[in-house]
Amino acid sequence: MCPVIPYSPRPLQWQFHAQRSRFCVLLCHRRFGKTVAAINDLLREALRSGRNDWRAVYAAPYLGQAKAVAWDYLRRFAGAVPGTRFLESELRCDLPTGARIRLLGMDNAHALRGLYLDDIVLDEPADMPRSVWSQVIRPMLADRQGRALFCGTPHGTDNLLFDVWQQAGREGAAGGWSRFRFPASQTGYLPAAELEAARRSMDEDEYRQEFECSFSAALRGSYYAPLLEQAEREGRVGTVPPSPDLPVHTAWDLGMDDATAIWFFQVEPGGGWRVLDYYAADGEGLGHYARVLEAKARPAGSAGILPGRGFRYGQHLAPHDIRVRELGTGQSRQESAAALGIRFHLAPSLPVADGIDAVRRLLPRCWFDATHCGPGLQALRTYRRRWQPRQEQFGSGPLHDASSHAADAFRYAATGWRPPVDMRTAPRRARTRYDIFGD
Repeated sequence: MCPVIPYSPRPLQWQFHAQRSRFCVLLCHRRFGKTVAAINDLLREALRSGRNDWRAVYAAPYLGQAKAVAWDYLRRFAGAVPGTRFLESELRCDLPTGARIRLLGMDNAHALRGLYLDDIVLDEPADMPRSVWSQVIRPMLADRQGRALFCGTPHGTDNLLFDVWQQAGREGAAGGWSRFRFPASQTGYLPAAELEAARRSMDEDEYRQEFECSFSAALRGSYYAPLLEQAEREGRVGTVPPSPDLPVHTAWDLGMDDATAIWFFQVEPGGGWRVLDYYAADGEGLGHYARVLEAKARPAGSAGILPGRGFRYGQHLAPHDIRVRELGTGQSRQESAAALGIRFHLAPSLPVADGIDAVRRLLPRCWFDATHCGPGLQALRTYRRRWQPRQEQFGSGPLHDASSHAADAFRYAATGWRPPVDMRTAPRRARTRYDIFGD
């Protein structure tokens, strides 16, 4: 007779159990019940596996954290199975089927090398080194085709949790991934009065991070992160194939001694933007970027320095400073590019603040290809206002760092692209020979 586990999942927890795939990312607010759900998900899999050598791990950033968070729950729910043994000195649960669940800390993850796993929960992976997953855990799952669950609360975008959240969005069910986001404003698990009291006692960014599962909340001063997070929620970051009926436009930030960044996009007749690709390099001449454009123009899937994507180009946009003549050659970069077959349209010379506002107005109409635009999207998320520590406030302009090149190029796209003029329908100017100074 199958034992009855004293666990009654809430509706959203049940949704997670029913819909999760081999690799799963679970973002949830504080007091959602993720640990209870994760422990019971492991326990159910252990009992259903039918294998006496089934092995699983519940891992937190530190061993003491794993014990404090999960050990009591493991004893409570697994203890309902007759014959279960607990070894507290090893934080280990041995089920009568031979299956085993252990609690571990990832502060010494490399000690696990050489072992195998059928299942693992990584609790708060934002606080774990990225190498824990790529170099240690993922190889342990390979021969048994084991599962992995990443669960926690966001802590910005430069960590393992954000990496796997993005990977789950890119690969989806076809790659064995699923992901769930359960913010407090939607679950109804916490009373409205309690949420309001928490909001009053916390910084707004802290509240959005801990209760609304916001990755952008930790990026204080970010210009675009909230809008990109909204795009993700609305399903506008994913797979975006190029339309064969539309030209592909490019927008460039050309660096002299630093990086050059290029966005590739199409504009639909209704005003939507399909942002298809992003490319950046450092220390290369214009000839290199001309070859990149040529490679992406080859038929989709063709091999070369870059995979062909079948792009048919329209406008190439760049800032005004490409007209400046270089001392060594006497030529401007605009002239050098024209000799390589790249004829630039110049984006208007506007204050940076006006360009940032133009991007903010544009982003709600954009669809981004998550795979090809990944580095560019990350740069847009981290593009932020300059912080003045002495004054303890933000300055009036953006911080110039590695994210600036992608952000500047996208700004030139937002301010520089203009629909082509159809000369057949364009209004004609009246012509006259009348001379107002004549007799």
